[in-house]
Amino acid sequence: QVQLVESGGGLVQPGGSLRLSCIASGFSLENYGVGWFRQAPGKEREGVSSLNNKDGTTYYTDSVKGRFTMSRDIARNTVYLQMNSLKPEDTAIYFCARTVNRDARIGAPRARDFGIWGQGTQVTVSS
Repeated sequence: QVQLVESGGGLVQPGGSLRLSCIASGFSLENYGVGWFRQAPGKEREGVSSLNNKDGTTYYTDSVKGRFTMSRDIARNTVYLQMNSLKPEDTAIYFCARTVNRDARIGAPRARDFGIWGQGTQVTVSS
């Protein structure tokens, strides 16, 4: 069964850090790109970062550049999102997603290019 399962969310104070994990099953991260998205209450889903499977290159939306880092562990078939210097505006449900097509080249993640989604993990940044 092809699926993604996120974990690692929680409540953190401004300036704090969290590391989100996304465990993939039913397919290999060597063959598909992955993106992280987030959705805050009352707002549209936003693409946060992406990672290309063939060369490991990453993309970050401007609001998280320099603070978030996306990585993968092929042996564990897991993708991570390290989030540092968190701000209240980072509060959202975070989703990981896999591209529809194998070996698809991705930059700024667009939801329509992703076909398998995790259930999401809540991140709350508040004092």
